Amino acid sequence: MKPLRRHPHSVLHPDPSRAAGPARLAARLTASLLIAACVVGCNKSDSTSPAGEEPAGKQLTVGVNFETLQTEYWVAGFEAIKAELKGRNIRIVESIADGDSNRQLQQVRTFVTRKVDGIILVPKDAKTCIPAIKAANEAGIPIVLFNRPAAEAQGVRSIAVVADNRKLTRETVEFMIGEARKTGKQHKGLVIVGDLGDINAIGRREGFYDAVKGQEAVVNVVAEVPSEWNQEKARSGVVNALQAHPDISFIFSSSDFLFPSVVAALKSANKYHKLGELGHVILGGFDGDATAYQMLVDGYLDATGVQDVYFEAERSVQALLDRLAGKEVPSLIRDPGFVIHQGNLEAKRERMWGAQVGRK
Repeated sequence: MKPLRRHPHSVLHPDPSRAAGPARLAARLTASLLIAACVVGCNKSDSTSPAGEEPAGKQLTVGVNFETLQTEYWVAGFEAIKAELKGRNIRIVESIADGDSNRQLQQVRTFVTRKVDGIILVPKDAKTCIPAIKAANEAGIPIVLFNRPAAEAQGVRSIAVVADNRKLTRETVEFMIGEARKTGKQHKGLVIVGDLGDINAIGRREGFYDAVKGQEAVVNVVAEVPSEWNQEKARSGVVNALQAHPDISFIFSSSDFLFPSVVAALKSANKYHKLGELGHVILGGFDGDATAYQMLVDGYLDATGVQDVYFEAERSVQALLDRLAGKEVPSLIRDPGFVIHQGNLEAKRERMWGAQVGRK
């Protein structure tokens, strides 16, 4: 997993009357009710059948499609979802769109043709996934949008399982401001924003400004660096900001994925120092990847907001099962995540997906 490039970084409830025939729907609901009953009454270790035996009723099949795996977060999410499905003895069909929304649509249509029981999807973006969602809706197949919700569209029914980007960013930056206040001086701040075509990036930018509003005596934001989730763009933007404001001492990155660019820029300006050392720049980020974990361990990072990939994977699978069982599912399932920092690193590291990735 280490060689991968790291990057930042909704379930449909179909109308049962639109399913492809009452007989198929009845079979699907019968099987899903049996699975759901086991989920409630059994441990995961008991939810699979003995070797060579099929579970009672039909074994469910779920199609899992990710827009890309060219990030540590998406790889971690992909593996967590597969582990969750396998732990419930659900058959998996996989496909990767390689960043192509047209290809993703065709892959979802293939899932529909294969008559999968449910779909978990990481869409290319909030808008281009709408035709894929409609295809699943028309076939009566529940579809979960993992970590990236769809835009609102007429007649499209969806539920998103997604991090609360705005809230978690606000909490992370508030912690950073608390650390800045302890120094007894005003800090000049910089924020690196992501691709503002990504709803997650928008939420993180808003969360940052929610936190710093009214805190100008502690942090005066002097630079906003656009990155479009691109390392070179982020690095050049931070280098230019440090040249224009060499006394910047507070930096928040909208994704831990961009920390290599931030670190390179700080090192070139001789400003990369550990907590407690003279000249330390207060650093914070969002995601919880392996780089951020190592920076926490090494004493360079103040805090990061961690997306709980394990929570999101479990809730995505459970949402599918609940819909298949005819249960109501909220239109939005929020992952609250958590802020990890030097003070709670020991207690929280087991839940930080980047800490687990870093051990492999």
